[in-house]
Amino acid sequence: MARFIFVTGGVVSSLGKGLSSASLGYLLKSQGYKVRIRKMDPYLNVDPGTMSPFQHGEVFVTDDGAETDLDLGHYERFTNISAKKSDNITTGKIYSDIISKERRGDYLGKTVQVIPHVTERIKQFIKKDIKNEDFVICEIGGTVGDIESLPFLEAIRQFSNDIGKEKTLFVHLTLVPFLKSSDEIKTKPTQHSVKELRSIGIQPDIIICRSQQSIPLDQRKKISLFCNIPIERVIETVDVKTIYEAPISFFNEGLDKQVLKFFKIKPKKKINLSPWKNVTKIVTDKNLKVINIAIVGKYVDLKDAYKSLDEALVHGGIKNNVKIKIIRIESDKLRISEIRKKLIDASGILIPGGFGKRGTEGKIACINYARKNNIPFLGICFGMQMAVIEFARNVLKIKKAGSSELDNKCFSVVGLIEEWSKNGKIVKGTSTKLGGTMRLGLYKAKLQHNSKIKDIYKSKIIHERHRHRYEVNIKMKKKFEKKGMLFSGLSPDNNLPEIIELRNHPWFIGVQFHPEFKSRPLDPHPLFSSFIGAAKKNNEKPNN
Repeated sequence: MARFIFVTGGVVSSLGKGLSSASLGYLLKSQGYKVRIRKMDPYLNVDPGTMSPFQHGEVFVTDDGAETDLDLGHYERFTNISAKKSDNITTGKIYSDIISKERRGDYLGKTVQVIPHVTERIKQFIKKDIKNEDFVICEIGGTVGDIESLPFLEAIRQFSNDIGKEKTLFVHLTLVPFLKSSDEIKTKPTQHSVKELRSIGIQPDIIICRSQQSIPLDQRKKISLFCNIPIERVIETVDVKTIYEAPISFFNEGLDKQVLKFFKIKPKKKINLSPWKNVTKIVTDKNLKVINIAIVGKYVDLKDAYKSLDEALVHGGIKNNVKIKIIRIESDKLRISEIRKKLIDASGILIPGGFGKRGTEGKIACINYARKNNIPFLGICFGMQMAVIEFARNVLKIKKAGSSELDNKCFSVVGLIEEWSKNGKIVKGTSTKLGGTMRLGLYKAKLQHNSKIKDIYKSKIIHERHRHRYEVNIKMKKKFEKKGMLFSGLSPDNNLPEIIELRNHPWFIGVQFHPEFKSRPLDPHPLFSSFIGAAKKNNEKPNN
């Protein structure tokens, strides 16, 4: 029998609902329960796939090919439970489904309204694809009081009444600010946020209070009194040095204990937090060697744009017992004359995924610098394509080499994928319809014998997540390999290049997929572990 936990937020956005949900999911899973975590987003886009990273941050991709909110990345990294398409929904998706049904006449002439039609669709999402889960944690995006969030809040209120209040728990996350001028912690914003929530019929069962410093007992009592909950269910979460302290912090505050107590059930086994303590110790150790990694991209001004990538680099650092310092370089504003100065302190260079022409020449110039100076290089998706273009121009001497995505008059060494196989079916590529039309999700690749990539993965076959509609031209394979660029990973049918590497370079690899989506703090991805290991070795050279 599934029990449902709804996580809402108040006062301000970006308080950490995703991390709180992920941490709670980990704690409940560690106590022997089966957990599922879901996200409901209030924006009108059908999914974040066509949204600019400046608007919404990273687009996270699941095994089954859903383009989702970045919070699902937090869920996976903390719980090691792979998310599905059925774990993320937006207002846009809900309205799209409802309008399609209305056009077909499925409502039999009825007036289509927010209540009951929109709220019913939300409730269907909440309970869909649930099999034998013990807990389903549902995070509601936005902040209580937002117009966009109201249908979701109304839906979870109804849902609680439908299945019974003993099977649902409401967790509300708020800000408890510290005012330096008066040297006081203020509980009033939390009180008002809970009042707003209660005005629409939801009484929170647990309140998580985000604060810069520990909340005194008197203030906790005040929150308990005015918000009508027992004091032991007022949970504080003080700002931590690293997000990987969050499960430890919530365990010490008894969050999981209060959840189980509410549902009148007992833990099945004891939680072992030593792995998280070891990770936290490494990440916060000020005496560890620092390795500089340059990320050259066009979204570097917004940290969330490369969230999974940043975390995967940290995971690689954990594996190699080093700290990672990321040097963010905006490729759009990069002058060729500045490249050496910008990269002189970098022990490794990474070109991430992306779309569009802006900033491409800066990326290509940085790849050229990495190749010529034997600096460890990792190109991901678009970054791999740029590495192929750089090699074609400067080694194969094809001066007009480029991608048809960027220039339809170039010599196309990268072009639109005409078709690919998925689940035994042929999918046709397109560049005219953008939403959900890429090669998305988990695909298989086979690795070449006697290649660096096979040594890294220690496997002949790998499965990685993709998000792209352009691909390196397989017809150029022999010409590239003759000059030293090995196509070391291919799709099972040999039609799609998945991995390239340079033979005469210490560590130069490009991958068409996104390995960062599968990296975990407790299980770092082998590609990032190897990349950071190579960067660490490069850092130890006498001239560094």
